[in-house]
Amino acid sequence: MASFSLILIRLSLVAALLTASFCQLKAIGIREVADDAVGEQREFDYFNFALQWPGTQCKNTRHCCPSNGCCRGSNAPTEFTIHGLWPDYNDGTWPSCCKKSKFDEKEISTLLDALEKYWPSYRCGSTSTCYSGEGLFWAHEVEKHGTCSFPVVRDEYSYFSTTLNLYFKYNVTRVLNEAGYLPSNTEKYPLGGIVSAIQNAFHATPKLDCSKDAVNELHLCFYKDFKPRDCIIERSPENDNYFSSSSCPKYVSLPVYMSSGVDDATAAIPWILENEPL
Repeated sequence: MASFSLILIRLSLVAALLTASFCQLKAIGIREVADDAVGEQREFDYFNFALQWPGTQCKNTRHCCPSNGCCRGSNAPTEFTIHGLWPDYNDGTWPSCCKKSKFDEKEISTLLDALEKYWPSYRCGSTSTCYSGEGLFWAHEVEKHGTCSFPVVRDEYSYFSTTLNLYFKYNVTRVLNEAGYLPSNTEKYPLGGIVSAIQNAFHATPKLDCSKDAVNELHLCFYKDFKPRDCIIERSPENDNYFSSSSCPKYVSLPVYMSSGVDDATAAIPWILENEPL
């Protein structure tokens, strides 16, 4: 009988400890527990720096608004602009939405002029984000990709300032222009020549994505210390073409888009590409 009483006492102590632990978790907050769960994705392997060619992005624009970079008239982009800085894995996958941190435009107020010029959106309306519902293009990028850049990039301001610095240091448009690859609606250029120009300038192999024969995006890849490295690309054994998930042909174009301004057209286009890491 005494041993039975001892068992009951022990069970009561266990129940009390479990109750205390639950209360402690409640005091910490269920949201923080969930945040830890979101952050359990493994650390990324390298950075994928995605650049967009405005002539290809804008060619199907039918409706304009102030937020659409295609609709700025003479101030519309004429060089590669930033899509995002994406932490990726070597196996071709990527982490996303790693921390429940909402975009705050006030945190990057000193960068807004540069972001408007070099990191524009090419659509009207809001975009989906991880934690803020619908928001700016920048909110999508930092919540989805920037939150997974830890421990190299630790906060929102650092994500955008680091990306801008990469953009200025590795000026793809200037490299291609100096090699003779100029925007044109009539010329087509050998894909291998464009790749070689980037390789010669940055000592690393880029990755290109195309929409038919038009360059849509160009990707530069970096180690975690931001030294250039080869992107994960493939080469066709049949014709020695470089190609990526969207398969650029052997000859590609860098089309020119002539913007007439905000009041010029009538139907919107999406900004998220089929091959963007969603």
